[in-house]
Amino acid sequence: MKAMQLAAPGGLENLKLAELPTAAAPGAGQIQVRIHASSLNFHDLAVVSRPGAAADGRIPMADGAGVVTAVGAGVTEFAVGDAVVSTFFPQWQSGSNVPTDFQLVPGDGVDGFARESITLPATSFTHAPQGWSHAEAATLTTAGLTAWRALVVDGKLQAGDTVLVLGTGGVSIFALQMAKSMGAKVIATTSSAAKAEQLKALGADTVINYKDQPEWGDAVLAATGGRGANIVVEVGGPGTLPQSIRACAPGGHIALIGVLTGFAGAVPTVELMRKQQTLKGLIVGSREQQQDMVRALELFGWKPVIDSHYPLERMAEAFAHQAAGKHFGKICLEY
Repeated sequence: MKAMQLAAPGGLENLKLAELPTAAAPGAGQIQVRIHASSLNFHDLAVVSRPGAAADGRIPMADGAGVVTAVGAGVTEFAVGDAVVSTFFPQWQSGSNVPTDFQLVPGDGVDGFARESITLPATSFTHAPQGWSHAEAATLTTAGLTAWRALVVDGKLQAGDTVLVLGTGGVSIFALQMAKSMGAKVIATTSSAAKAEQLKALGADTVINYKDQPEWGDAVLAATGGRGANIVVEVGGPGTLPQSIRACAPGGHIALIGVLTGFAGAVPTVELMRKQQTLKGLIVGSREQQQDMVRALELFGWKPVIDSHYPLERMAEAFAHQAAGKHFGKICLEY
């Protein structure tokens, strides 16, 4: 089978196409899956780009979607021919005992889905939404579930709420689409006039250009009659968090997801406390949460926004496109 491997010390130039043995026949409790698609995330880019971030020969990519080709003894949840999608934390089935590292995350601590075939415990997958392509389903493992958890699991989204999303990456676009489907208003930020029109076409009620309005937290307050957003999907990190706190409503929830602007910075704790906001970090979600999300997505009338498609062997080019930051939505690999 074809696979992509990352040679030490890492970097896009060290992503190499390889021929590996086809995945083994499944044992008890396992399934064999023909992987057809993956999608790129900031986490994957960090793994392949940072020197020494992954073991020599690591197969990257946390997201994987495909078709079950064989089932092992005792597996009843899946059958040959089922469309499935991987889970980010295979060991986190449900509950609040959350993982705190990436040692078992595919494409990071263990080999991932940049290959044509894989055999894993059945609990490492869920069903894909019915009627979705493999590329569409592959966007759910990381970005889709992160947005779902931010809004529904942690944010307790209700119809009539206002949601603030930052930028036009995969998590933010998913959050916009999900929030609109559940009856919320959405405010989005971008620095691009063209992307602003795309955000409006997806249903964003208000779009703020953060370059034109660097104090965009005040712009959110103005757009909400001084109240602020009930939920902020905070993907920027320390560089944007102060404005997110400003933009968030009293009693509101800030889902701290990203580190796009760095790993540490000042936090206006007095405003956070005075407005009695909830600031909660999250990293993707559990398998149970993914199953809940898939059931909901089958009722919504939209599909993920995919910016571009690349074959497996052009993975380095796909990551370079991601790093340039000009994409809108998800970048997918298909093979």
